[in-house]
Amino acid sequence: MKEKLKYERPIITKINAGVTDKFGMRPKMPAIKEIDGVPVDTIIEKYGSPTFVISEKTIRDTLKEAKRAFTTRYPKVKFAWSYKTNYLNAVCKIFHDEGSWAEVVSGFEYDKALANGVPGNQIIFNGPDKSKEDLIKAAENGSYIHIDHFDELYDIISISETTTKRPKVAIRVNMDTGIYPQWDRFGFNYENGEAWNALNRIMMSDKLELTGLHTHIGTYMMTPEPYAVAASKLAELAVRLERKFNHKIKYIDMGGGFASKNTLKGAYLPGKDTFPGFDKYAEAVSNALINSELDPNEMPVLFLETGRALIDDAGYITGSVLANKRLANGRRSMIIDTGVNMLFTSFWYEHEIYPAKDVSSHAEDTTIYGPLCMNIDVIRSAVKFPLLQKGDKYVIKRTGAYNMTQWMQFITLRPKIILIDTQGNTHVIRENETNESLTSHEKVPEHLNKPKK
Repeated sequence: MKEKLKYERPIITKINAGVTDKFGMRPKMPAIKEIDGVPVDTIIEKYGSPTFVISEKTIRDTLKEAKRAFTTRYPKVKFAWSYKTNYLNAVCKIFHDEGSWAEVVSGFEYDKALANGVPGNQIIFNGPDKSKEDLIKAAENGSYIHIDHFDELYDIISISETTTKRPKVAIRVNMDTGIYPQWDRFGFNYENGEAWNALNRIMMSDKLELTGLHTHIGTYMMTPEPYAVAASKLAELAVRLERKFNHKIKYIDMGGGFASKNTLKGAYLPGKDTFPGFDKYAEAVSNALINSELDPNEMPVLFLETGRALIDDAGYITGSVLANKRLANGRRSMIIDTGVNMLFTSFWYEHEIYPAKDVSSHAEDTTIYGPLCMNIDVIRSAVKFPLLQKGDKYVIKRTGAYNMTQWMQFITLRPKIILIDTQGNTHVIRENETNESLTSHEKVPEHLNKPKK
């Protein structure tokens, strides 16, 4: 009797089809030799390795595409730049230059927006952590305060007794839009009546001015249908307010969460093939609002706070290969000078990485590590990649969202960030860290500075 074979689970591997080269091999990986006309070698030679790069042209082009998608479908549209996605002053000012308001989620970000020249009445203040001092400042500046919970509502009612201006408020609403997990941590729930309760309390107080309704249903939303559900529910609340209180809200804020073209870990298809595009998001939201029972003669302004989809494509990292080695199982590995401390989104995405020069068509399954002395420092766990030698240059694409706000100083010092403007000129917009800048906030107790006897 034959021995029963052991079960081995199947492995699904994507087949990379396409035209072969003259030797019958797969086409070689393309090289990214320049960014907006500036050679990668020049960037690294001038600014160091690694260097973050932001493309001003890409930011402006992407925002214009998003605006086109929404303004051709809905009569009143306004974008508010999400500071938490990337709050480098130069980046924020590009968005403001294009007409975007500021959307902030902390007192720190609020002050940053003011310092960037944003008028108080063009700031949307979100988030669950607003101190009374923050609320007073926002009220006095005429900013739009999006209330997150009842404790905050009671604080605003309390401080409204002392402010010279009537606070402009909205509520954040969470709801079932058919996606899992449901985002119910933030705001007031629609289904259990909490949102309607909060709206009634605001309307019955003569101290507050109810200006809008806000939702943010999730992050990296790869399908537009949930936005249609959310817009319909906010429209329904707006209609109920008008019927009960004869009060029309000024805006409906759909938040953010649009996907970018990055590829999520575990995804079978690349993100650039699954990204719905701004047109589909705009179609879903606009259809829901236009087909609702909102007064067609006084439609509310549609606010959008999308961050990731507007900035991801504009960001790059350029750097150098440190070493190659074979792992115990025979897999090739490559060590580069960008770690997960700088590329935080490598925990979420299968980032596209390219050589910065022409290479052989021979590629091998490769694990790409960063330089940190930590086992979790993995940029790509498995990718078909050509052999690059020590010192060769690489480019990582779509790094504009969250990396420059969530990165951390750990083991290595954080590098320069440069902006390439629309004329192809380069500008340092954040200097690299040094030992001096890193320790400038430290204090050593006097007894530890005394020389040993």
